[in-house]
Amino acid sequence: MSRKILLLEDDLELAETLKELLESENYHVDMVHNANDAIDASYKNSYQLYVFDINVPDMNGLELLESLRNAQDTTPAIFISALIDLNSISKAFEIGADDYIKKPFFPQELLIRVNAKFVQVNNDIVYNNIRYVASKKELYIDEKIISLGEVQECLCEIFMQNIGNVLDKSILMDCLVNPSDSTLRVALSKFKQTTSLPIKNIRGVGYILEKS
Repeated sequence: MSRKILLLEDDLELAETLKELLESENYHVDMVHNANDAIDASYKNSYQLYVFDINVPDMNGLELLESLRNAQDTTPAIFISALIDLNSISKAFEIGADDYIKKPFFPQELLIRVNAKFVQVNNDIVYNNIRYVASKKELYIDEKIISLGEVQECLCEIFMQNIGNVLDKSILMDCLVNPSDSTLRVALSKFKQTTSLPIKNIRGVGYILEKS
């Protein structure tokens, strides 16, 4: 899985220090110094983690993350900030931050938090450009969350946790409200349209999502 980070920090010296440290651990880091450039970068690229300062030009980091979350961007985010008041910290987590590091901090502390976040991400199930967060039953395509109905959510969980295994249709029938062969075919057709997953029917045996 890619290890791409967007770093927003307007202190040029600190930004360079953090970038060099993260890159020494084989992370790919795009560095920007204002919120508008961060927005542009987030639209042009797919990142696995955001590291944002709060007091930056154009708009503050809290407003930036809130605007990204409102645009359905669920990329994990860590704030690094000199703001230590409870209101700022509370607001950060309220809008969807995953972590908050108070300045000043040892750069190594950020590396520890970043490593922990990627370990967490890498426990997800990844299939090409698709990521399934089993703990939350959430599906992402190109890091954008996909809305699934109850039936599709059930099918998604079964297929993503059994990649490469042939599944008897009786197992998939459990996802349906009114199970039947025709209902299952329709449900699978809709699921394939939603996710583009190459699920194959092995006649007389069952269905399989082959390994990528």
